[in-house]
Amino acid sequence: MRRVVITGLGVVSPLGIGAEPTWEALLAGTSGAGPITLFDCSRHTTQFACEVKNFDPLTFSDRKEARKMDRFIQLGVAASEYARQDAALTFSREESERVGVFIGSGIGGFATIEREHTEMMTGGPRRISPFFIPSAIINLAAGWVSIRTGARGPSSATATACTSSAHALGDSYRLIQRGEADVMIA
Repeated sequence: MRRVVITGLGVVSPLGIGAEPTWEALLAGTSGAGPITLFDCSRHTTQFACEVKNFDPLTFSDRKEARKMDRFIQLGVAASEYARQDAALTFSREESERVGVFIGSGIGGFATIEREHTEMMTGGPRRISPFFIPSAIINLAAGWVSIRTGARGPSSATATACTSSAHALGDSYRLIQRGEADVMIA
């Protein structure tokens, strides 16, 4: 049986950006909840959420790339970069076929879907961005991470609500256990 070891952590959460700030906030008993800022919630009964605060996608990608990604992809790219750095993960092109990516997301690019639906309803189908589908579907989070890291092994994504990250980790474990990959970025 193959031994599986988790070697790097990448966290982008309402408590902090990076594993260390998140851990410190957890130990301090800090709440990640706060007023909703990412959209107008004035007509909603609930006006608080656990948003990732102070996140700048340009720290992890250039402006052109960031425009092609929904926020959930930007967050996934950032978390994977933190995990890669924490693990000091490097690999050659020859090794890249044994390195895979498995990303979990609760719902994917809902903000993009909403924006593009509004564009279509107000301006017609010609107003829809050609990047609509690539920026909204869940498997493109894994795709972006694969492209950016050079991982050429198994690439997949799951959308199982609140258990998505647990499934991504578990499925990554199984891929390594079965010998389909040596390393998984999950």
